[in-house]
Amino acid sequence: MIDSQAEISAGERFAFGRNWCDFIETVDEPRIAVATESLTGALGVSDLSERTFLDVGCGSGLFSLAAHRLGAEVRAFDFDADSVAAANAIRDRFAPDSAWTVERGSILDEDFVATLGRFDVVYSWGVLHHTGDMWRAMDLLSGLVAPRGRLYLSIYNDQGFESRVWRAVKRRYNKSGPLMRNALVFGSAAYLSRRRLAKKLLRLTGHPVPSPSRAPRARGMSARHDLIDWAGGYPFEVAKPEAVFAFLRERGFELCHLKTCGGGLGCNEYVFQRPAPHQPV
Repeated sequence: MIDSQAEISAGERFAFGRNWCDFIETVDEPRIAVATESLTGALGVSDLSERTFLDVGCGSGLFSLAAHRLGAEVRAFDFDADSVAAANAIRDRFAPDSAWTVERGSILDEDFVATLGRFDVVYSWGVLHHTGDMWRAMDLLSGLVAPRGRLYLSIYNDQGFESRVWRAVKRRYNKSGPLMRNALVFGSAAYLSRRRLAKKLLRLTGHPVPSPSRAPRARGMSARHDLIDWAGGYPFEVAKPEAVFAFLRERGFELCHLKTCGGGLGCNEYVFQRPAPHQPV
């Protein structure tokens, strides 16, 4: 397996795990509840008892915990050793006596993937586009889904030229020192919040503008950690929804949930189902 720390030191990969290790300090019951709700909403179920759940690229371990709370038998892995440490810390803190396992592994490692078997739910949110070989990762991921099982993933939306610009920003972040990294995070924050700032200016001039929602951040995430992840998240690949749909349809999957980012920045979210094999007549 490739050494993730060596890639991080060489500026070829963002330190996702370090960011997750910081994020887990914010995890509490309200955040877990929001994460669990997002999982049940997309999957269309409220109970995962007697089902197996594979968390591919588990990051902080928050969604492994959510699946565990829903009754699933959970197995999780991540390429980044710091992410594995973060997920283990979450497990030890919130589910110390569980059979939920966390290990280090890569979805691009065919020998490792071959040992995993098949699962009722395979979950990989915002992971495959950071592997450096997204379509191969998606192909290997699809083979882990059991008949009648569900594949829940998200992939960055392809915005053409703008996506290429962001790829350059992310690469520059990882090749730079602390001052430039802070500047890129600040610049990213200013760009991403430009519409919100415009609405504030309209309010100051007396124009009626709807007030922003005070609801918790989607999926139980943290705005600060998401921003750092966005500015530095490299490798970085993107795909249009129709490309993801066609790729998995060719492998026998049926789309049962789609939530797009409206053609803008961010991830498109999918849930696919692998039908049961045809029974002989």
